[in-house]
Amino acid sequence: MSALPILQLKAVGKSYGKTRVLKGIDLDIMRGEIVTLIGPSGSGKTTALRCMNFLEAYDEGEVWIKGQLLGYRSAGRSERDRDSDASVAEVRRPVAMVFQQFNLWPHMTVVANVAAPLVLSRKISKAEAHRKALAALQRVGLEHKADAYPARLSGGQQQRVGIARALAIEPEVMLLDEPTSALDPELVEEVLNVIRSLAQDGMTMVMVTHEMSFAAKISDKVVFMEAGQIVEAGPPAQLFGNTRTPRLQQFLKPWFDRSLSVSPASATEPALIAAAERGDA
Repeated sequence: MSALPILQLKAVGKSYGKTRVLKGIDLDIMRGEIVTLIGPSGSGKTTALRCMNFLEAYDEGEVWIKGQLLGYRSAGRSERDRDSDASVAEVRRPVAMVFQQFNLWPHMTVVANVAAPLVLSRKISKAEAHRKALAALQRVGLEHKADAYPARLSGGQQQRVGIARALAIEPEVMLLDEPTSALDPELVEEVLNVIRSLAQDGMTMVMVTHEMSFAAKISDKVVFMEAGQIVEAGPPAQLFGNTRTPRLQQFLKPWFDRSLSVSPASATEPALIAAAERGDA
């Protein structure tokens, strides 16, 4: 990994009117690292994720992508001097995002859905975009659905198309906002398998998820947020097996209780984290 973060948040804040939803977030994401954001609903996880590619315009602090300031013309100023749309697009070029909802165009085939951003934003020829789209669909195991329409796909397949669309632009960082939250439980695993595969290939990822066992198994770093702040951050063994804050212990208690209900009575939290890392919990 590079010694410098590929993505960096410095004292990032965000307000909606008088409501301050992010309160000075500091976070470094290194190349090849998997960082998972967890926490209760309303804690600021998705807002933080959207600030990382300026889908939300943060109003305090700085976001840096590969050493370039995102969204503003200069750092360290109290008055925001917003950058041009073209400059914002260029700085965030290495970053792609996968959303909770699939956001596929229903009147377009799967391959056309994946190719469209390449043609529209990257100005790639239709033939080259089609080739890249097919390669991305193959990467998520859906090349055989290239000519299908979204309505003929399961929810899990639609989300895999969403991941393929992000992959097609050949990003260096992928942001995933609860990629399994809109799926029936039986469809979740096929999407998680694709994300596991990307992680094994070294893709840098920042993910918001409520899948605690998955977060424990896949992450290099887990970040627990509440009320717009980072309460605790560290490797999964620390956050799931040796939590330092009472609030995180309270948040994880239902997960541990469910795990204990199907584990031997003698199971301990260290045992549960080991089980989670194996994917058993």
